[in-house]
Amino acid sequence: MKRRLPDAVLAALLALAAPLAAASCGDEATPPPRAPTHPAGPGAAAPPGLAPYGMSDAPSSMRPYDQPAQGAHPAMNARAAALYQSGLQAFAIGDLASARALFSQATQADPRAHQAFYSLGVVQERLRDSGAGASYRQAFTIVPDYEPAIIAYAMLLARKDQLGEAERLLNEKRGQVPKSAAITATLAEIESLQRDTGSAQRLAQEALKINPDYRPAMVIIARDHYRNRRLDLALYALQAILDGFEPVSENPPRDRDNAEALLLRGLIYREQGQRAAAMEEFRKAVARRPDLVEARVQLATFLLEAGNAQEALPLLEGAIRFDAEHLAAHLNLGDAYRLLERYVEAKREFDWVLARNPNLPQVHYDLGLLYLFAPSVPGMTPKQQVTAAIQSLTKFQELRNKGQRDDSEELLNRAKLKQGELEAAAAAAQPVAPAPPAAAADGGVVDAATDTGGTP
Repeated sequence: MKRRLPDAVLAALLALAAPLAAASCGDEATPPPRAPTHPAGPGAAAPPGLAPYGMSDAPSSMRPYDQPAQGAHPAMNARAAALYQSGLQAFAIGDLASARALFSQATQADPRAHQAFYSLGVVQERLRDSGAGASYRQAFTIVPDYEPAIIAYAMLLARKDQLGEAERLLNEKRGQVPKSAAITATLAEIESLQRDTGSAQRLAQEALKINPDYRPAMVIIARDHYRNRRLDLALYALQAILDGFEPVSENPPRDRDNAEALLLRGLIYREQGQRAAAMEEFRKAVARRPDLVEARVQLATFLLEAGNAQEALPLLEGAIRFDAEHLAAHLNLGDAYRLLERYVEAKREFDWVLARNPNLPQVHYDLGLLYLFAPSVPGMTPKQQVTAAIQSLTKFQELRNKGQRDDSEELLNRAKLKQGELEAAAAAAQPVAPAPPAAAADGGVVDAATDTGGTP
């Protein structure tokens, strides 16, 4: 059997990081949304093409090569299972409305189908459906140690800024299931989000002692390093997950295709200015998990900056399918449409963003570009367009970070020049007023029709 990467390597990372104080990080790596699960065990494989999306039902305390205990979790009945598989397929193509309906039907077909309640909660959360929490709770009410639902509910609470409640839940469940690597690792994530990096690293290490091959704990270690600006340690932990160490035959990668690890490394490379390397990590993350919206948006951003709107477009349209409320995805989608000269769709996306956050500087900048350079925007005259461009770019300058350098002043000058040209053209097109009649020398008016130049 191949030897795994010695646990002493990750333990050394933990020991090195423990005494460091937490530091603020303006661009945190947040855990991505969950995905539906596919039941573990014989005959319960995920449908074709779904493996990148779904979690496994196998308990996290078991190593990958162990088999789950037979009968540990109740299997759903045949009718519910068929609906559930259809729901997984709908999720795989980003049809979340259909996935929600099918998972809901599965719970009705089998009220004890804990996996269906969990996956229903996943889709509800992505759709901003307030029923997500109740679905997660129902899943771990049916099976009290059902890790995917416990983790998902805790992270839902965290995303609602209820970190204390998430911590309480996980500590309670940890007391009930002390050998759960998943619950312990999720508690580490919560501690990291609360800026207690020492507790986060200690708990992640404990999760790895429970199961040395529990990959999410390794990602949590790297994410905590990243949050606290220990980028070298974060990259070292990610190397252990994604690449391994020489000799690779003895120290192979723990999880070469881990999408969350790929996303995180892409974020670090982006921050370090390694554009090509960052893009490659984001591409791999999207290939592994097409539902990973943040990876889609990050990759599309790079493509748009390079002027490649054609390739960015499907990434962003897919991002919207998996998260219809993602602000950056809508903003970038509008920019892609603008570059592709689909101005009606571009304005629709920008207006959507504007309605949700009118104080976002970038949307005003993008609207300024649209109004200034589009040959025509439906419903607007050229004069109205250039006036709107000036207003949008001026608003951008008011909202942008002070001291920020950009080309908005040059764009404003171009807009004002264009405005002047339109006004001059309009003035030139006005009909010339007729000259007034010539006055006679004695102050009378000469009738041009009868004046022959002589005297009567």
